[in-house]
This record gives sequence, C-alpha cells and structure tokens, in this order.
Amino acid sequence: MLSNQILHKTVQDIKRITGLECGVWDMDAKCLVMTSERMLGLEKEVASFCRKALKEPEQAGEDAGLFLVCDEDEPAYILALAGQDPRMSIAGKMGASQLANLLYAYKERMDKNRFIQNLILDNMLLVDVYNQAKKMKIPTELKRTVFLIEAKNEGESLILETLKGLYATGTKDFVTAVDERHVILVKALENTDGYGQLNQIAKVLVDTLNMEAMVSVRISYGTIVDELKEVSRSYKEADMALEVGRVFYVDKNILAYSELGIGRLIHQLPASLCEMFLKEVFDGDVAVQFEEEELTTVYTFFDNNLNISETARQLYVHRNTLVYRLEKIQKKTGLDVRVFEDALTFKIAMMVADHMKYMND
Repeated sequence: MLSNQILHKTVQDIKRITGLECGVWDMDAKCLVMTSERMLGLEKEVASFCRKALKEPEQAGEDAGLFLVCDEDEPAYILALAGQDPRMSIAGKMGASQLANLLYAYKERMDKNRFIQNLILDNMLLVDVYNQAKKMKIPTELKRTVFLIEAKNEGESLILETLKGLYATGTKDFVTAVDERHVILVKALENTDGYGQLNQIAKVLVDTLNMEAMVSVRISYGTIVDELKEVSRSYKEADMALEVGRVFYVDKNILAYSELGIGRLIHQLPASLCEMFLKEVFDGDVAVQFEEEELTTVYTFFDNNLNISETARQLYVHRNTLVYRLEKIQKKTGLDVRVFEDALTFKIAMMVADHMKYMND
C-alpha cells in the first residue's frame, strides 16, 4: 500500500487541477487523507459504496463522486470527490487511474528490491534468477559491479534516498539497504569501463554523500562481473573489502577488493595459524609489548621506506634517538627493523595481531 505522504500529495494535486475537494478511503471505510473536513460527511456513502464497489466501480452524483481504485483487480482504495463540476466523472476516473498506477509502480519497485536482495544473498535458484529478471525486464548479460556503502555514523536513510535519486531509475542500476548502516549500489557499466572508472565512481559517491546527505561514509567495491548471476560474488568481495579495511586500512574511505594486498591474505588465514605465527615472532601478548611511542616510531619508519634521516625529521627527534628506539624494539623481539627482511616480518606480525584482535572482539 502507498504511504500517507504519497496519498496526501496525490489528493492535493487532484484538488489543485480539478478544483474539487478530494479524499481517499480504505476498503474498511476509514478515511486515510482528505483535503477538507467536509469529506467526513461522505462516511455513510463510502461505507455503502465499499460493499458494492466491485459490481459498480463508479458512483457519481451532482455534489459527490466515489471511484474504486484497484491493485491488480483487487480493491485497494475509494477515491472520493466533492463539489459541483460536470466533469467530475472524468476527473474521478483519471484520479483513480493515477492511484492505480502509483500502486503498480510501488509494487514493481518493491519486487525489484526484493529480487536484488535475494540475488546478492544467494537466496535464489539460478533458473529463478533468469525467470524473474526476464519478467522485470532486467538485462542478464551486462557489466556490473557492487558498491557497498557504510555510514560511519547514523544516516543510512539519507544515504538510501540520495542514491535512489541518483541511480534507481530504470532497469540497470539498483539501490537497496542491507541493514541499518549499509546500502548497496549495483552499478551497470559501459563495455569500456575498468577499475579506474570504478575508483572514480567511488570518489564521486563519497563527495556527493558528504555534500548532499551530510554523511561521512566508507565505500568498498568488488570485481567487475559480466552476468547477473555473478552479482552476489561481487557483493561478497565488496563486503570482504570493507571488513579488511576496518582492520588494516582504517584511514581509507575507498576500498577495492582487487587492491587489498597482503591484508586480504591475512584476513583469510585460520586463527590457529595466526596464533602460531605470533607466538613464533613475539613469544607473548603483542598488546603489552610495545609502547605507543615505539609503534608510532616504527610505523613512520616503514612509511619512509626504512630511511632513518627522513623518519627522524618527521618525528622531530635526533637521529640517535630514533636508532635507540629501534634498538629497543630489537631487544624485545629479536627483529632489527632496519633490515628489510626483519622489517617485513614485523609488519606482517603486527597486521596478524590486529586481525586476531578484531576476530576476538
């Protein structure tokens, strides 16, 4: 059924165009919306009309008219008009037709929404995917990818409405909500589009949602797929990219599944193997081994490609102070992070530790 907001706008439009007072009643003779209190005077007439509406879908008099609105042959509403106008019958029929079309469009949108949700969650048989896509005139062979948008704070409804305004027009792009914080955009692509275009689309989405919806978001996207049945795979990839980003790439707003690097590999390791590796490298609880100053130092050292002079300059410390801090880490772990192999081992171990902390939380 239509929302009261849509019904209210419709009756206001009918009144503005025809000059007649207007109201909509449900099939239990309950008034849902009206443009004037005088419509309540039609209560008995509407109740009587409801009982015979299927046989007589129109009842037009000199001062009032009642018209049945059907939802695919099922009675849905009674449209009531009040006033004196020789064209009342035409106005009522057009108004009823408008409401019936709104019901059809709403149901079609909801059907497509459920279809896409079931598709990405693998809740459909392959034959049903193609049958329903054909029924809804959704192209099955088309380049697509899935963007997963996560609100950093509240604002999912604003994201959903903004994206629907931008993309949910037609049979190629689809926007739907996964839960309270996540919205999915299934985006159709041109044959020439590649991952460079996907990154550009993601940047536009971040900027648009920040400016128009005033919502800060993180966006991930999966790989490009060529068939409708593979959309669920792209969604799972986008979901994994978002999860990996929460652990290893907290500062990034855009995450591509194809560019997760070693983070994706660590994310897929079993917990037992991670624990064994940490015990081998650190031989204890990682969380209590290092001070914040030490971690800041070593991460800045990594960001500057193991360059001691540049790292000391960025940290505003003397070169000897930096060397002293790095040697403290060496005493604790046996790893000299000034050596590439040891630096790589330390970096991977810390990423594994972050992964294990996320898993335990």
